[in-house]
Amino acid sequence: MPRIEDSVLVLLAAGRSTRFGAGRHKLHQELFGRQLGEVAAATLAALPFRERVAVTAAGGLDLAALGFRQVVNPDPAAGMGRSVSLGVEVADKLGAAAVLVALADMPCVTAAHVERLFAAAGAAGVVASSDGHAAKPPALFTRDQFARLRALSGDVGARALLRDAVLVSAPVDDLVDVDTAEELERLRGRLG
Repeated sequence: MPRIEDSVLVLLAAGRSTRFGAGRHKLHQELFGRQLGEVAAATLAALPFRERVAVTAAGGLDLAALGFRQVVNPDPAAGMGRSVSLGVEVADKLGAAAVLVALADMPCVTAAHVERLFAAAGAAGVVASSDGHAAKPPALFTRDQFARLRALSGDVGARALLRDAVLVSAPVDDLVDVDTAEELERLRGRLG
């Protein structure tokens, strides 16, 4: 069973935010007095990962103050798969036992949920979150999955690898993924 202390967090923050609206990037919008992209980063930074890696676009979020090593995806248009590959490449070089792949636009993920993902790992190579409808990030991948993750391309990310994952349930509200301005407004209204 992988431990958080032996694992690398890979936070994906290089998306182009095409569904959010012209001229506005969702990760820079305010939520809880921070930029949206910093909220998940701050929550996850509280966990004792061996290393924290933020894969960003050039000129994107600067998460160094939260303890993240910045890795720039020079071609965000290549899709989420490329960002996953870049982050896992760093984890592989560091000799990590596992990676937790999380999204910067999922601001309500809790540290307790991440701990449950690790607790559920056992002999499983992939453990994913579930809101009762589908497997989704954050997702934990053990070292034996690194080659598959590094081979990813396109905008599907690691979705195919999640098909056989052990699933750990979380409330739907904890796994909110903000893609549009309307979703951000609904989240602000729900959270007060």
